[in-house]
Formats: sequence, structure tokens, C-alpha cells
Amino acid sequence: MTPQTRARPKTDPALDRDARELYEALNELVRLYQFRDRNIICCNDVSVTQCYALQALARGGTMNLGALAKDLFLDKSTASRVVETLERKGYVGRTAHPDDARVTEITLTARGRGLHRKIEATLVEEERRLIADLAPDVRRAATDLVRDLARAAAQRMGVGASCCGPVAEDHQ
Repeated sequence: MTPQTRARPKTDPALDRDARELYEALNELVRLYQFRDRNIICCNDVSVTQCYALQALARGGTMNLGALAKDLFLDKSTASRVVETLERKGYVGRTAHPDDARVTEITLTARGRGLHRKIEATLVEEERRLIADLAPDVRRAATDLVRDLARAAAQRMGVGASCCGPVAEDHQ
């Protein structure tokens, strides 16, 4: 059964309220982050999607176009245009796979790694300022919660949660 056709569990008013409030809170957080990220990233010669591609390559190393497209939730033709733009700007390089010339491997250039590090450092500093006034245990709990939500969402979508790192020790 797909998520759209699954029967809804028994009504639980508290769960319904919590789900609505989580939806609203996450929706607002994602909206704010999209604008923040766009404003920071686009000042660095790349679009948000191009930045996600740099991030995927920095995280996963050399990838073929199909793997990159899957990671970015894009079709191959759109991912190809993203890669073409990044290559033209000197941030990625493409080479034929050594065993199959039909497969193109995409890798970050030194310039691409440098840009990724610069953008990531800026965004991490933004996070640092955001959580600076929180107690250390609250910071850890917030991070664990966001990771758990990302894992659960990825699992429901049938994809890997590449951003989520290892399972927290107390959750194993």
C-alpha cells in the first residue's frame, strides 16, 4: 500500500494536534532556511541546486550522473544541465569511467572543493549563532530529533537519508 492509500489510524486528538503543529513548525523552518540558503549560496556564483550537487559530491566523492541525479531528486537531464553549468564554472570535472566509456564520472575540482568549504563554513556559522544560547543537552537533543525526523522521512520516501550521520548512541 502506498502512503496515499494507507488507512488512517484511529483518531487521536493529541497526535493530530502534534502532527499539525510539527507540520507548521517544519514548514516555517524550511521556508526560512530556503530563503537564508538562497541568499548566502547565490552570492557565491552557484544556485541552491548547484550547491546541493557540490555538497553531494563532497560527501559521496566521485559519482556518475545517475547517482547524482538520484541524490538530488532530479531527472538525469536536469542533473546533466546542473553538472554542465558547474563544469563550465570550473567546480566539477567529468571523465569517462575507466571500465565503461558510456558512463561519465563527475568529481569536484579543487576550486569546487574550496567553494563548497566556503559555503558550508558560512552556513555552519549561521547554525552556531542560532544555537549558541541553548544548553548543550538541548543542542544535542535538537540535532538528534532533526536526524530522527530526516531518517523517518527518508524511509517513508524509500530513499537514504545521506545527511543524517550515525544513529545517536542512546537511540540504538
